[in-house]
Amino acid sequence: MNNTIVSIKMINKTNDRGEFMEIRQMENFITVCEELHFTRAAEKLGISQPTLSQQIRGLEDELGVPLFDRVGKKIVMTQAGTLFLEHCVQMIRHLQNTQDALAEFRNDQRGRLVIGVLPSDLDYRITPLLVDFHARFPKVQLKVVSSIYVVNQVLENEVDIGIEITSAPDSRLVRIPLCSEEYVLVVSENHDWAERGTIGIQELRDIQTVMFPEGFTGRELVDGYCRKYGFTLNTIMETSSATSIISLVKANVGGTLLPYPLIQAMNEPRLRCIRITDDPPYRHFEIIHRSDRYLTQSAKAFIEKTIEYFNHGIV
Repeated sequence: MNNTIVSIKMINKTNDRGEFMEIRQMENFITVCEELHFTRAAEKLGISQPTLSQQIRGLEDELGVPLFDRVGKKIVMTQAGTLFLEHCVQMIRHLQNTQDALAEFRNDQRGRLVIGVLPSDLDYRITPLLVDFHARFPKVQLKVVSSIYVVNQVLENEVDIGIEITSAPDSRLVRIPLCSEEYVLVVSENHDWAERGTIGIQELRDIQTVMFPEGFTGRELVDGYCRKYGFTLNTIMETSSATSIISLVKANVGGTLLPYPLIQAMNEPRLRCIRITDDPPYRHFEIIHRSDRYLTQSAKAFIEKTIEYFNHGIV
């Protein structure tokens, strides 16, 4: 977007004279808002600090209001600056949506699609979906990002589409339910409980576990479930990698709690799954995107394929 040169006609209400504002000026203004420092913003943009200061003064003259209060070397946004920032972001997003829509016609469904996925599911479950999508849209560059902050990345336009555990409602998001998945206790074939088919909730107090660190979505879900029944897991080791968790479980360091379909996808014969008989925890999966974001045909196709994959286990 930084090389886009587009002019938007602004009407000066005091003298009815047509003025012109470039998208580049608005992008530079947004960078100043992010940095709140002219020198750092200029370095980030690759222009000189006097040039950037002159652009901002030009904007303020054109709009007839100050956008920043200058206090020594520091700057803070005025109320007018905050309002203008909100509308700048919206205008640039709409322009990007328009460019995406036109590019789809121009480039025969070429383009780039960025997907955010939880780490464990990217490691073990998403590959068949990606293979099938590539076969249908070979000209689309697909980037899949492993993250525990999928919702934030969608909201910040860092990814186009997210596959995530259901979270708090947000009017900025379109949410499409995918499936509900039961958590089970997973142990090694050599564990003392390996021959058991089921356990009760309270028995989870008595087993050493290997878990994702606190703050990970699945860990928070399981911890909240245990707190509801008045206890916390005896977690003796934490790791952010699903692969290492499974390796530690297979080595009989401890058990873990993971969604049953995820364990099925791993196809590990040395693992044993033990169901929780009374009120097991569930995670509810959904696919999300910004409500104001233009969806290309390839993006719509990816959403459709994802729904089919999670609802039926096929692609």
